[in-house]
Amino acid sequence: MAEQMTREDTQREGDGLDSTTVGIYRTAAVVKGGRRFSFGALVVVGDRNGRVGLGYGKAPGVPAAIEKAQKEAKKSLEMVRLEGSTLPHAITAEFGASTVKMVPAAPGTGVIAGATVRAVLELAGVRDCLTKVYGSTNQKNLCKATYAGLMQLRQKAQVEALRGVTLEKTEVQQRLELGEKYAPTVVATEKATEKAAAAQQKDKSKDKSNKGGRPKTSKKKDRGEARAEANQPKPPAEKPAEPEAPGANAAPAEQAGSQEAQKPADESSSS
Repeated sequence: MAEQMTREDTQREGDGLDSTTVGIYRTAAVVKGGRRFSFGALVVVGDRNGRVGLGYGKAPGVPAAIEKAQKEAKKSLEMVRLEGSTLPHAITAEFGASTVKMVPAAPGTGVIAGATVRAVLELAGVRDCLTKVYGSTNQKNLCKATYAGLMQLRQKAQVEALRGVTLEKTEVQQRLELGEKYAPTVVATEKATEKAAAAQQKDKSKDKSNKGGRPKTSKKKDRGEARAEANQPKPPAEKPAEPEAPGANAAPAEQAGSQEAQKPADESSSS
């Protein structure tokens, strides 16, 4: 019995490769003590710049199955011949009962495809493409059909070398030129995103290389400093001045007034 669990996880490998887990498959074997489960993983690996590979691995656990599939996919890495951000020509590929048709598209179109076909195309570096699936939609067959179609692509220079002739500009090249002419912003943004991605990769590699020389700040030290500051004696708070009663100041003022009144009376009596 096989049970399919859809899963789309993209991970970044240390050697500049991205891996996408297309699907997880669970199988059960009935034994004397019950059922024994095993898992299979379908993984696509690529650098988004013309290299892509496909792998399938089985193991008693999911992480081990994904790791096996990634190793197999890295062994099957192949170069894909692209024309800018799209395919050099239309291609139709079959595997089993699945058929995938891939058509080049103008810059800015994007990858118009389902999740399974999109995973293979994006990791291969295709950013503009139209696709259509005929027949079975089994994930394994679709991945293998898409991979087989990418391996059948040929560029204009290769065809000229094989036939010994000179060919005119292809329809795809003409579309790309028109796209650069009438939609320069799309091409500029694509180039900017490529430069930004390359800069991020360089920064990540520098950070990894400088990890050893960075001073490590321990959380225990920070907590100890916070505790020491909390245990320090606080200065005594100043007491607010108490308001004086209204009768307290009135009595001395009356006494001073009576003394001044008595002084002229004494002086007149003495004279």
